[in-house]
Amino acid sequence: MDLAYIPSPSTGVIHLGPVPLRGYAFCIIIGVFVAVWYGNRRWLARGGKAGTVADIAVWAVPFGLVGGRLYHVITDYQLYFSEGENWVDAFKIWEGGLGIWGAIALGAVGAWIGCRRRGIPLPAYADAIAPGIALAQAIGRWGNWFNQELYGRPTDLPWALKISEGPNREAGLYHPTFLYESLWCVGVALLVVWADRRFRLGHGRAFALYVAAYCAGRGWIEYMRVDEAHHVLGLRLNVWTAIVVFVLAVTYIVLSSRMRPGREEVVEPGALADLAKADAAKADGAAKADGTAKAGAVTTDAAEADPGTPAGPAGRKGTGTKPESAEKG
Repeated sequence: MDLAYIPSPSTGVIHLGPVPLRGYAFCIIIGVFVAVWYGNRRWLARGGKAGTVADIAVWAVPFGLVGGRLYHVITDYQLYFSEGENWVDAFKIWEGGLGIWGAIALGAVGAWIGCRRRGIPLPAYADAIAPGIALAQAIGRWGNWFNQELYGRPTDLPWALKISEGPNREAGLYHPTFLYESLWCVGVALLVVWADRRFRLGHGRAFALYVAAYCAGRGWIEYMRVDEAHHVLGLRLNVWTAIVVFVLAVTYIVLSSRMRPGREEVVEPGALADLAKADAAKADGAAKADGTAKAGAVTTDAAEADPGTPAGPAGRKGTGTKPESAEKG
């Protein structure tokens, strides 16, 4: 009898009338929201304008979704185009199947288009959103939990994942590789934030650090998985991809730090001008308020210094007219 394990949901979709609410889609949407929100905070801290990250995400996110799906379909084509399979399933993204490698690659193309339209350097934008992407991945991996997919080898550990019988899977207890990767991505986000503050990473090096750190974890996590995959020289294709991309990311960090040390001073044209205008307007408002206060103080002092200054209706001090009671007396 197993005393402890992580249960899997009985279904990955809840029907609200005719509308299906899918856990996988919710995880992706929440992950995108977190990435944009946190990326915007980091972009503002770097001197950018509010809303820029979201505007560029309008280009990056659709490209990323298409790229992620394309990578999955191409590398697992047998699931859709082999005998007995329905090729239409390749478009059913809600059933799972997004390759992070394709998502990042094509998402970068979308981000480049958005950055180019606004005159923003892509490396600076990538540095700002890097930790947010890692957090989005951490959240998105829970979509695999809803779909009961991408688990590891059988295990009897207390945190084993219980999988129920279903298409292309056998009931049992397995390593929760989705959870391992989720926690690893949180650690990657924290690492990038710390390193960025400590070493003031710029020119794409924060993003490259995120890529290298993610690949380091993805390599050993991928090695634990038991889902069907192509193998090259005894290793899963994604393990080789993680190794190659890790080497490229580290190489970029080394070369970039030598060729372009330091961090960008200006990340968005016009941001400094807008800030200067805001500061000038604030200073002008403060000066006007101060001038009004001083003028009021001068008027009050003058009234107190001259007792004969008119101060109100007849009969009061300063009117020059005596009250009736005084004349009759």
